[in-house]
Amino acid sequence: MVSAPAAEDAVNRAKSLPDLKVGLHLVLSNGNATLPAADIPALVDNNGQFSANQVSSGIKMFFNAEAKYQLEKEIRAQFEAFKATGLTLDHVNAHNHMHLHPTVFSLILTIGSEYGISAIRIPNEVPLESIIEDKKDKLKRCVQWLFFKPFISNMKKQCDIRNINYNDKIYGLYDSGHMNIDKLIRILPHIEDGVTEIYVHPATERWDDIDPAANDYEFEAEYKALIHARTKRAIEKFDITLSGFNS
Repeated sequence: MVSAPAAEDAVNRAKSLPDLKVGLHLVLSNGNATLPAADIPALVDNNGQFSANQVSSGIKMFFNAEAKYQLEKEIRAQFEAFKATGLTLDHVNAHNHMHLHPTVFSLILTIGSEYGISAIRIPNEVPLESIIEDKKDKLKRCVQWLFFKPFISNMKKQCDIRNINYNDKIYGLYDSGHMNIDKLIRILPHIEDGVTEIYVHPATERWDDIDPAANDYEFEAEYKALIHARTKRAIEKFDITLSGFNS
């Protein structure tokens, strides 16, 4: 998130870890814009904040010509800001998975080609029986998966045409903010050949001004799950190789 409050600190930490694979997390909803509010008034409020209402934002981005023009400028500005960090771009995705939106995705591919985009997250999580809690939960996950399936298929097709890498699978979307050790251990045995992304939000402690949508997230539990001895043993047991999107 190149315009987030702690972006500079994050960049400095990433530079101290040369093996870390860093991606651009484009913010086009529920966050700070990179450009001044006066440059993209169709997209943000007077404080330069994108709306948290993804439905209304998505409709505007699809039908409003001026919004599309401003969207292109903002996406380019975020790519430019990432380039200015000097970090290697491993992959691209979007906050709240806004790159599922066909207009946003098309612009990412077009603009990203100028900045060396080589991989992108495909937010496609096939419901996994081992972490489904009940029939109601299973139905909800299956409905969501079926609804987004046409968008996912189009994303994969567009990436294949442009030789852009993407993950074969992803886990953690349905359990966002709650990827504790129990869920992680139940997922790892199902990792197959190819690239699988485990989607987590780790933090060593909670902080002020947490996004209300993430107020119940188990940040500390997710962090502990990633470094837990059980996780390390499972990685070794199932011969899982830790990597980025391109290696």
